[in-house]
Amino acid sequence: MSGLLEARAVRRPAAAPWVPAVLLVLTAIAYPLLDPGPARDAVSWAIVLLGSAVSVAHAAVSRGARAGAGVLLATAATAVVFESVGLATGFPYGQYSYSDDLGPTLLGVPFLVPLAWLMMAWPSWLLARRLTAGARPARQRPARVAVAAAVFAGWDVVLDPQMVQAGYWTWAHPQPSLPGIDTVPLTNLAGWLLAGAVLMTLLDLLAAGAVPRTGDGAPLLVLGWMTLGGALAHAAWLGLPGSAAWGVLLAVPVLAALAVQARRS
Repeated sequence: MSGLLEARAVRRPAAAPWVPAVLLVLTAIAYPLLDPGPARDAVSWAIVLLGSAVSVAHAAVSRGARAGAGVLLATAATAVVFESVGLATGFPYGQYSYSDDLGPTLLGVPFLVPLAWLMMAWPSWLLARRLTAGARPARQRPARVAVAAAVFAGWDVVLDPQMVQAGYWTWAHPQPSLPGIDTVPLTNLAGWLLAGAVLMTLLDLLAAGAVPRTGDGAPLLVLGWMTLGGALAHAAWLGLPGSAAWGVLLAVPVLAALAVQARRS
């Protein structure tokens, strides 16, 4: 009887990240179906809050409460530093500005922005950890950091045109840009790669040494849905075929690598 109770106690924490993950998917489905306005803005807030909850809950459940708190603080601090410097100087993303629709700010950075970083940073690191598992031990950390930064920046390639379309931020000089995306400059991609490298180094130092207690399904569901689900929404409802194509293109090598790993295991 005591063994059964212990098993249930273990399952409950393990299930904690799944609740906001499933709610996020259901909420994200509503976004492209709504007209621009307060209802769609509320959905955007809900998606980010749920996604950040998935990251913190999974980090805490899988690697301990200290790791969960560390992931939250490291991501929020890195986001505020990079975004506030970016707003003031244009480095490293290029010159941009936020609208008032995103609500309260800290150093000019809307509170929603660090939470959006948190929503995607932890899943990006988890995916990179999986993709680089076969690397030589001496090369695993730099490989994890590089791949995680690339995944993190790739997510923004899909998201940023949607947020510009929604009026949440605008770029002073959106050209030159990726083919098919004329509202976001290439400097933004370079900035995300730099910021991602810094953040993923911090997350790797925080979490790489801990033995996972649960699987990564919930955060990887969030990452997959926000990228591929976002690409579908861009193509079918939001009139953003360029970012939709880039989302699929960037996902192909990741899916291929995961398929090869699954076949070898």
